[in-house]
Amino acid sequence: MATLEVLNTDNHAALRLGPPLSADRHFVQIVVEEFESVAARFPILFTKHPETGAFYAGALLGLKPGENIFSGTGDGAAVEGLLDLVRQGFYISGDHIAIDPAQPRFAGTGGQRVFEEEGLPAAALRRVQSALSQLHAGLPRTEQFLKRLLALKLVEPIDLSFSFDDGERLVLEGLYTISRDALAELDDVAVIGLFRQGDLALAQSVLGSQQHLSRLARLRNDRLVAG
Repeated sequence: MATLEVLNTDNHAALRLGPPLSADRHFVQIVVEEFESVAARFPILFTKHPETGAFYAGALLGLKPGENIFSGTGDGAAVEGLLDLVRQGFYISGDHIAIDPAQPRFAGTGGQRVFEEEGLPAAALRRVQSALSQLHAGLPRTEQFLKRLLALKLVEPIDLSFSFDDGERLVLEGLYTISRDALAELDDVAVIGLFRQGDLALAQSVLGSQQHLSRLARLRNDRLVAG
């Protein structure tokens, strides 16, 4: 369990912030406000929280834990722009922002300043503040979106298996998507309800993002072949 400190200029005036550490993040939680931009580059899937069993949405960045295929590629900047990575090391604590001082992003003297000389939030901190605000508002909206999908029986497990040139075969379990068939079978009243709430566009983003699964596997295979 992280030991958090409330962020303030008295104790953290010299604090510097390195880039998000994402090389080992294969699945990053996202909120509905991110769906459109994420769907342009990465697969969006759902999984269950291991402790609560509640569904949440995420960007799939690798095919097994500890592996981010997009790290160090042309999509690396987009990965680092994911809200949950922007705010890495920062938390909301009541009415304050807190930090985990043990977070490696804060190590060393490099990186961007968190506070300006006069004690005002620097650009890096303002970006974190924005990410925290969007996550704080977006997480309950995403939870409600998923509850509406579940109520309509639109969420189903997705079968994902991949074979690679080095002989490795991976089968991904515990991931879910939106059922195209169930969506197509909804009556007009349900479809109009989804449209009015903006859920239909979100569902299309999720379904459209599946085109990136094959690209993810290809990138991984290319990396394995290259050694």
